[in-house]
Amino acid sequence: MGPISLIVLTIAAIVFSAGGILLGRLFNKGSINKQKGQPYECGIPVKTSPWHQFNVGYYLFALLFLIFDVELIFMYPWAVVVKKIGIAALIEILIFIFILFMGFLYAHKKGALKWM
Repeated sequence: MGPISLIVLTIAAIVFSAGGILLGRLFNKGSINKQKGQPYECGIPVKTSPWHQFNVGYYLFALLFLIFDVELIFMYPWAVVVKKIGIAALIEILIFIFILFMGFLYAHKKGALKWM
């Protein structure tokens, strides 16, 4: 298991993905109509152009959700090995949570958590 297995795996991934796309294009008869080109909005016909700006607050809210959601990914391995590492693990996670809490306070102060 060396670099050869990585090369074989990469080639296999390319072949399988390209093969799937080619088979899809080969067996798809395809039809073009006006309704296929329209965006689907829960069955409601589109009345205006879909190109309009959204409030930046939605993106900030989504980014904050991702940041605090990803923090759980880092906390799980810590919880698994906390007994092995001891007090050092406790100090590290407290620093980590403190930094996240400061980010939360900053976002709250700036009003990023207020829903429109």
